[in-house]
Amino acid sequence: MNNSYSWGHPKRYNDFSTHFKRIFERRVQKVSIDAGFTCPNRDGTKAKGGCTYCNNDTFTPSYTNLKVSITTQIDQGVEFFKKKYNAISFLAYFQAFSNTYAPFEVLKRFYTEALDHPDVIGLVIATRPDCLTTEVLDYLAELSKDHYIMVELGVESTNNNTLDFINRGHSFEEAEEAINSLHERGIHNCIHTILGLPGEDRELILEQARVVSELPIENLKLHQLQIHRGTKMYRQYLENPELFSLYSAEEYMEIVIDYLEILNPNIIVERFISTAPPELLVAPKWGLKNFEFVAKLEKKLEAMNTYQGRLYTK
Repeated sequence: MNNSYSWGHPKRYNDFSTHFKRIFERRVQKVSIDAGFTCPNRDGTKAKGGCTYCNNDTFTPSYTNLKVSITTQIDQGVEFFKKKYNAISFLAYFQAFSNTYAPFEVLKRFYTEALDHPDVIGLVIATRPDCLTTEVLDYLAELSKDHYIMVELGVESTNNNTLDFINRGHSFEEAEEAINSLHERGIHNCIHTILGLPGEDRELILEQARVVSELPIENLKLHQLQIHRGTKMYRQYLENPELFSLYSAEEYMEIVIDYLEILNPNIIVERFISTAPPELLVAPKWGLKNFEFVAKLEKKLEAMNTYQGRLYTK
């Protein structure tokens, strides 16, 4: 067995599941929670309509009127996963929209309710880089002393022109500031980026790998660009298809491998592709599940005798 990679196991990239098993020494599962948050790119604070790739049909408008309580949502998730796995603990995953964008007392109440659940050992909080106040950051740092706390940031691109085009509503500099603020307080972090956004060719995508490699990023989720019904990007795609270069699964895999070769080997890769309900997905339609893509990727990395960080230079 080859343990020569810097992350200490034979996989050819620094993978998330192995990392998590080392931290917790047991299976830990995320349980998704929809707490009814909005975001400043929807409610008019920065813009209305949200990012161009985001489907508004899934929007839940008010954090004050949960259809199902946080405790009940966790109970339902715990029941589902405990039927599948033994010796399992849970992280409450505040997933939908910007989960730090609410009055501070509301956030404290929601996070406390989740952490009070007997099966929950921590939180994963998805949000935007521009929705992290000093008050919230300091509170999460306090929680981190006794619980596993991770903040997931939707960064999407390191290029400000791209961020403007997709109506993201924040700059990459704001993302850098948020990443550094989390790191300085000892809060686990993860960033999301989308590969193949309009205007971003292979050169810009690989430049992104170099940029993120120099930041104190702990975990990374990569996603291929997808066109979903009901989005502004869908309308753009119909009206100006020449703006979009949608990759086949094979083309995307080649870019991911190039990206991995440049990527800092200390960054843990949590995901390579995203999935969407068939009724919403317009393109590209690969017919591949996440685990199938990963299996193909791992075989190709082995066939090419390459690995994460092979070309990384600080």
